Amino acid sequence: MRIQGDWLDHPGTQALCRLLEERGHRALFVGGCVRNALLAEPVGDIDIATDAAPETVSDMARDAGFKVVPTGIDHGTVTVIAGGRPHEVTTFRRDVETDGRRAVVAYSDRIEEDAERRDFTMNALYADRHGRVIDPLDGLPDLRARRVRFVGDPETRIREDYLRILRFFRFHAAYGDPDGGLDAESLAACAALSAGLETISRERIYAELKKLLAARDPAPAVAAMAQSGVLAHVLPGADPRGLAPLVHLDAAEPPRWLRRLAVLGGATDDLRLSRSEGRDLAALRDAIGSVESPAVLGWRLGEPLATDALLARAVVLETALPSGWQTEVRRGAQARFPVIAADLMPARTGEALGRHLKALEARWLASDLTLSRADLLKGA
Repeated sequence: MRIQGDWLDHPGTQALCRLLEERGHRALFVGGCVRNALLAEPVGDIDIATDAAPETVSDMARDAGFKVVPTGIDHGTVTVIAGGRPHEVTTFRRDVETDGRRAVVAYSDRIEEDAERRDFTMNALYADRHGRVIDPLDGLPDLRARRVRFVGDPETRIREDYLRILRFFRFHAAYGDPDGGLDAESLAACAALSAGLETISRERIYAELKKLLAARDPAPAVAAMAQSGVLAHVLPGADPRGLAPLVHLDAAEPPRWLRRLAVLGGATDDLRLSRSEGRDLAALRDAIGSVESPAVLGWRLGEPLATDALLARAVVLETALPSGWQTEVRRGAQARFPVIAADLMPARTGEALGRHLKALEARWLASDLTLSRADLLKGA
């Protein structure tokens, strides 16, 4: 079996692989680029596994005129920029010791040992620079079936890094067969060891949850998280029942993870949201419980966030979306309050001016943004 793609034929990528091979080392694509190429999914990051030590990779790459960045040299990884494209080059590794959060690794010269320390069978696939696929752990049947399954014993893999629990659900949402369900043995291990997520930093939890909720349809995976007890460790108090209806409603919209988080609910104070994400989430939650019209929401929140709010409100309150809501949101987002402070001066100044402007704004909003400047200034 072979993979193909423009990324594989890139001159810089091929030059880097040839360099390693000509110096007597292996150069094998691994992980996401191989998996996605086989699934006809877009390929992003390019990871290369090799039996060359990271210092050797760095020296060879620099001698060849490539830029080298020691992004993870303590873990055996260097980034080599060849032909303008970054490549994560990592030495074959085997785990020596793990504590559920980080691993102590030793370098290896065997692809089998490198494969055995990976998380899922679909991520333990390799390919040479000609695209020939190498499958040391028989992961191709799982990939063809779109079955996310841990390498070896699931509990052992999870104890190496408890974040793999969330990765299991995220990978099912992204690559799993929606009709095939989740791998039973893997799901049972996630449920049994879910308390281990409490030892993982909230920054790492946040990053995985964000990717999960940005998947095309995370609803089945999140429902399984709730049933297995995993969701309670990630979002205490969350309710996954609204997620499937939201995915159906927002099918025509790009996936927006914060919209889905708003519908899930639950405690998010420890999620390490950015300041802007925290503001947007609070605005969404307020809008869900409000009765403001689509136009007013468009004016207050802008078109993208108002769209999120109306979709989330329809799901949470189990109501239909208003007729012409998208047009109304756009109208509101483009509207401008027609009165400015100068219109009320010099008759009003200072605090009195501010209070009157607020009162006029409230009248304008109550009219669904229809009152004109002349209407608002009558008797002002």
